[in-house]
Amino acid sequence: MLSHLHIRDFAIIESVELDVRKGLTVLTGETGAGKSILVDALQLAIGGRAGAEVIRHGADRAEITATFELAGTPKALREWLNEQSIEIDEELVVRRVIQRDGKSRAYLNGQTVAVQLLRQAGEWLADIHGQHEFQSLMRSHAQRELLDTYAGATALCDRVADLHRERVKVDQSLEDLLSAARDRDSRLELLRHQLNEWETLALKEGELATLIEERQRLTHGAKLADAARVALELIDANESSNAHALAARALNQVRQVAHLDAALAETLPALEESVIRLRDVAGDLTRYLDKLEADPGRQELVEQRLATIESLARKHRVAPEGLPTVFAELAVELERLEKLEQHSGSLTAERDRIAAEWRKVAEQLGKQRRKAAEELATDITQRMQGLGMIGGEFRIALHPQASTELTQPYGAQNVEFQVSANAGQPPRPLAKVASGGELSRLSLAVQVALAARATSDANSAACMVFDEVDSGVGGAVAEIVGRELATLAESAQVLCVTHLPQVAALGTQHLQVRKQSDGKRTQTGIRDLQGAERVEEIARMLGGVTITDTAREHAAEMLRGGISPPRSRDAGSSSSGSVRKSRGRGR
Repeated sequence: MLSHLHIRDFAIIESVELDVRKGLTVLTGETGAGKSILVDALQLAIGGRAGAEVIRHGADRAEITATFELAGTPKALREWLNEQSIEIDEELVVRRVIQRDGKSRAYLNGQTVAVQLLRQAGEWLADIHGQHEFQSLMRSHAQRELLDTYAGATALCDRVADLHRERVKVDQSLEDLLSAARDRDSRLELLRHQLNEWETLALKEGELATLIEERQRLTHGAKLADAARVALELIDANESSNAHALAARALNQVRQVAHLDAALAETLPALEESVIRLRDVAGDLTRYLDKLEADPGRQELVEQRLATIESLARKHRVAPEGLPTVFAELAVELERLEKLEQHSGSLTAERDRIAAEWRKVAEQLGKQRRKAAEELATDITQRMQGLGMIGGEFRIALHPQASTELTQPYGAQNVEFQVSANAGQPPRPLAKVASGGELSRLSLAVQVALAARATSDANSAACMVFDEVDSGVGGAVAEIVGRELATLAESAQVLCVTHLPQVAALGTQHLQVRKQSDGKRTQTGIRDLQGAERVEEIARMLGGVTITDTAREHAAEMLRGGISPPRSRDAGSSSSGSVRKSRGRGR
């Protein structure tokens, strides 16, 4: 769970620190005080997107640090952290820094990580629900994803998508084969001709390098021969004076007196070796000269062979060294074309196999969806009754895809949320429900139902954040909303930004967000309210501009027993806060 949050130079916040406890934590304050900014900061800390615009005016960077207690967290998170070589104990400290140039840095327990890895960790750490979901809830793909999440069918969804991708790949291969078949005969003739040229050339492994080396030697034969003859004469051929004779004389001189001095005797081995080596070199030079003069017509043959190789390389637009690779590829293509029908049959069989497996997995997914659709619809319908939509009904329709012969990436059904807000009215697609208040309450019912299911999932986030999802409700319905959130907080940590006193009164922790200004700059601060301060804040939420003693009495009564204020106060009540701009979820 989230235990501590430190925000510095973010939006209009200079520096804020808050400790968060278990249960239901409510955040209240005047409109524009910065309540939702705290949610934005937490979302950024767990991997949300942001740019330099989030940095407070006059600051160089924004920094958010969130500390999460790991007791009771999913085992999968600990395993993932170990895989990333991140040292963990009882806490995980998540830190995010946004610089003025827009660059972002992320840290897990002090270790630098990519933002993508931070986002993966964030999926286990916190789940953020906001007003933007009123709109996303009306989109078909979002409805399908919500149902699949509730059904616990993520693995089946992934498998269906994988099979669809495999089918697309096989279909493309078949299309390529059919395209090749149209020019098959002329291509076969060309390939056979080209491969025949290669076979006729019969280039042996290492032959090219040997020929190039031999051409170099033959081209400069005269120069090489002259140098070798001069060297031979200097070493051994000149009878009057040569290196071998001189070395032999030196050896003889030293041998005669070596017994007189051990130090001189030490030079004998080297002199003896020099004489032997000079004799060997002379022999090597003699044989080298014989070889140079052995076959004067060899140069023409070498030049012709290299010219043939280079001509074939130019034809295929490669270096001579690349010819073996080119013709290996041509041989593979020839074999494929010669066995085109066989390959086509194999691919067709593979496509049919994939389609059969897709239908099997899609059927399993469909069964889970149908079961989950019935359960989720019943759950949401029951919650609607307590949210002021008496007689309302929620349904989830599963429409078959137009064709299941071709695999689809999301299974064999389209998912559609339908609702009847009043008894006796037929359910209609959720996208056609016009009332904003009904949409907000339905969104809350869906989110709480999904969150309640998620708390039983060992891999779900233990911290859930609801940002003004109670907008548009009031009175007794608001109290029920608060009790729904409080019940949810019994099994998960819940943070809720709210304008409703009925919700605020049920919190186990109450944080007040306040905006302060000295005329030159504006800052946001936060207080952990206790006792009389909390009564005063709820009275403010009840009484408006002037806080009366009656409002204070009602506030104290609500805190003691969760009793709603008189009806006259909630007539036409709704969230007094402005609707903030939509933003992405922090998952």
